[in-house]
Amino acid sequence: MNNEKYSDIINLPHPDPRTRPRMSLSDRAAQFAPFAALTGYDDAITEEGRLTSSKIELDENELERLDRALTYLTEHRSQRPSVTVTYFVPDEKKAGGAYISREGAFKAVDCDRRLIILTDGSAIPIPDVLTLESEILPHDI
Repeated sequence: MNNEKYSDIINLPHPDPRTRPRMSLSDRAAQFAPFAALTGYDDAITEEGRLTSSKIELDENELERLDRALTYLTEHRSQRPSVTVTYFVPDEKKAGGAYISREGAFKAVDCDRRLIILTDGSAIPIPDVLTLESEILPHDI
């Protein structure tokens, strides 16, 4: 490169502004950071891509089996049997939801509110139950 062209200024110190303080390097870098013109767009794309499941409706046989299991557990509630309940939890933001399993000691059935109550205070809506398992349940239930 031809340095003769700029020889009069090439070795001069960098000038400091007189009217305002010099900008920090991080502030200068922020000027060149990517600009998100559509605020929330990335969140919307992530939410749309999140999968949910449809609620499975039990047939009459499965509903009868669930009813027999709840009756049996209620009769043996003094034993505080361990149960695993898989049930549907509706999604708060979009259609559908997810199935989760909760394990705990059975306490009671609240027939008025249609809830399974566990000893830890969990209340599971009976209409949302998919499966109910316990070691004390007879195999024919």
